[in-house]
Amino acid sequence: MGAVRYTVQVPMRWSDMDAYGHVNNVVHLQYFEMARVALFFERASLEERTGLRRGTVVAAHDIQYKRPVVYSARPLDVQVWVSGIRAAAFTCHYEVFDHEQLAVTGSTLLVPFDFSIDRPRRLTPDEKEFLTRWADGPAAP
Repeated sequence: MGAVRYTVQVPMRWSDMDAYGHVNNVVHLQYFEMARVALFFERASLEERTGLRRGTVVAAHDIQYKRPVVYSARPLDVQVWVSGIRAAAFTCHYEVFDHEQLAVTGSTLLVPFDFSIDRPRRLTPDEKEFLTRWADGPAAP
């Protein structure tokens, strides 16, 4: 069974381009972040969930560029989904489509974090349940 994906339309900015006339490679990490925020905060709030507002930190990024992206007024479609849900970490995956063509893929390892004590924390049952709905498989125990 495939992952349930959440699709976010992400607008490009003229300033996202680099000297070579395409979207700068680093900007794609910002697009990933915009998709994560849309799912974990905006979508979660619509469903009256706490989302992951208690805090997460990025432990690692992985990104592969399939084709250059050139600025367009048409937004990119960023698909986002989750895998590897554990007690205190999970992975968020992305596919970026430019005019229906796959342009960039990547993932982010995220760790729930308690900023009041400056330490990692465990996912709450509610957070795990929300993430599992957007996962490509069952949550790890």
